Amino acid sequence: MTGPLVVLVGPMGVGKSTVGLLLAEHLGVGFRDTDEDIVAAEGRSIAEIFVDEGEAAFRAVEKRAVRTALAEHDGVLALGGGAILDADTRALLAGARVVYLSMDVEEAVKRTGLNAARPLLAVNPRKQWRELMEARRHLYEQIAVAVVPTDGRTPEEVTQEVLNAVELKEA
Repeated sequence: MTGPLVVLVGPMGVGKSTVGLLLAEHLGVGFRDTDEDIVAAEGRSIAEIFVDEGEAAFRAVEKRAVRTALAEHDGVLALGGGAILDADTRALLAGARVVYLSMDVEEAVKRTGLNAARPLLAVNPRKQWRELMEARRHLYEQIAVAVVPTDGRTPEEVTQEVLNAVELKEA
């Protein structure tokens, strides 16, 4: 199989980068985060792109970043929370080892504080997070080969469950 060994998807703040780094270390491969790719390529934060150009412009940049990362990277890849909204992106993920890291809203509040640096959650964060998840959960589940709940678990515990779920052993 070409492309990433494992692709992590899930909502903002679920721990895709933290778990992704641990997973890559366990497997002896590289880690890549498409949100970091976007920030590096654009020279500004994701929040700034949202504010300056709007969500549609950001999603176009994100789609290109995900396509490039899927083609170039063979380690562990973390996608931004909304990357799966794009049908072409979901099609590109077909056949990949995609793991959906899930959490409930209370865990999201604890982890992110649901703060203003998250542009989609600027007003009434709890309600907006729930609405985002209602819109996205089925998409995450549709593309994932495994769902790993993260609530009340350490990054190490989540990493181990991801390894078990995709039946990958340490390198």
